Amino acid sequence: MSETPALPPTPPVPLSALLAREDLALRQIAGPSGPGIVLHGAHTSEMSDPYPYLLGGELLLTAGVHIPVAAGSGTYFDDYVSRIVAAGGAALGFGVAPVHDTVPRALVEACEAYGLPLLEVPPRTTFSGVARAVWQLIARARLTELRRVTEAQQSLAAAAARPDPVPSVLRQLAQRVGGWAVLYGPDGARIAAAGRAPADEVREALRELARVVRRPSRPSPSSPSSPSSPSPSPAPTSATDAVAGTHLSAYALGAGQGFVLGIAAEHRDPADHTIASVAAVLLSLLTGEHHSGAGAARSSALVRLLLGAEPEAVAPLLGAGSRRVVHARPDAQVPDPVAASALGAALGSPLVDLAGDVVRVLLPADREPAPQPGWTLGVSAPADPPEWPAADTQAARALARARATRTALVRHGGRPALADLLPGGEAAAHARAVLGPVAGNTALTDTLRTWLSLHGSWDRTAVALSVHRNTVRQRISRCAALLNADMDDPDVRMELWFALRQL
Repeated sequence: MSETPALPPTPPVPLSALLAREDLALRQIAGPSGPGIVLHGAHTSEMSDPYPYLLGGELLLTAGVHIPVAAGSGTYFDDYVSRIVAAGGAALGFGVAPVHDTVPRALVEACEAYGLPLLEVPPRTTFSGVARAVWQLIARARLTELRRVTEAQQSLAAAAARPDPVPSVLRQLAQRVGGWAVLYGPDGARIAAAGRAPADEVREALRELARVVRRPSRPSPSSPSSPSSPSPSPAPTSATDAVAGTHLSAYALGAGQGFVLGIAAEHRDPADHTIASVAAVLLSLLTGEHHSGAGAARSSALVRLLLGAEPEAVAPLLGAGSRRVVHARPDAQVPDPVAASALGAALGSPLVDLAGDVVRVLLPADREPAPQPGWTLGVSAPADPPEWPAADTQAARALARARATRTALVRHGGRPALADLLPGGEAAAHARAVLGPVAGNTALTDTLRTWLSLHGSWDRTAVALSVHRNTVRQRISRCAALLNADMDDPDVRMELWFALRQL
């Protein structure tokens, strides 16, 4: 069986677009028609066997110079058309001048029999004009393809910067290729998907295709192969298939971590492959685990902390210098580990902790964090390792203020405070004396601190603490009763704020 010719790497153009050119006055007189008939180029030949000169996908133009006088009574036209079809020719254009006055009837019948579109080229239309029109259409299609790829790259990059990067990238990918995009985990389970899900048969076939690119590239140590057995072939980085009229693609992500991107779409062209490759790179960055010298140092620091080392003893493993603590909370959904890692990458630090609905990031002090789309951030002042717990508290308070004031990023103030005028012991003793009745109640002290920082706003305090405004009123009233303080007095508020800063 002969091999199917490979099509040239040019964007296809519909044959109907060429027929729509009124200046050419082409007319289809035989063969199939419709949007599925596309051209990849144009070629002129008067050879009786054009097979060696075709790449596939061309509109072959001929004036019939090669046709013998008695061709209509034999198999000449059948042989001629069959060779064009075998070479992958997309259509045949026959010029009715200057050799022939009409298209031979036997040629029309042969094109009908072999399913080859046949065009009649009128005398006033030159072959060079037809070829130029084909290449103009291809150039226009190429420009459209490049624009589509560029827009897709921009939208995928923007999706990767969102608080939910993986679902966002999959949604954009599914929209751009007009299909279904799915991320499989190392165990083969579906982690996330977007787009209109295909039939069960297609989903199962895509899952099997994902296993092809996930299979191990070498035997495990527990089952070594014998010296005589051949080494297993490396797993491919991508694979394609087609099931029930649906094109399937699978892409291995990262460097063997086991994540796979799967795509099922009704059509597939070079632009779709380029768009999918961009998405695969972004998903590799979002799901990948980067093992480097810095990663080993972070692991060592964690182990030493767990074994009882002080923060200042392991801080050099994380890099010299003081640090800032950033608390971040997404504006919409609860963050997942991938979103937390993406935020850390955007801020420029791999030191990320996901604790409930808040993400904490430890940054070098010389790195000024910028607002992140979809996130609300609170940033501490620079701190050395012994002060990191205090910086963590600063970042938490800054985040609460940012959420209450609907500000994208709030930094903890670093100006000198009144407490700096007093010895630390005396300031702490004064704070204990002032706040003694409520010092042991975290809910009361946190509410009082937040309420004072927001200038007595009940609504903003409720937002910052994620409680009802009536709860805030009850707690502040309780504080006023226990402390025997007039909360409307600015001097009282100032003294309480001074004392709270010492806790």
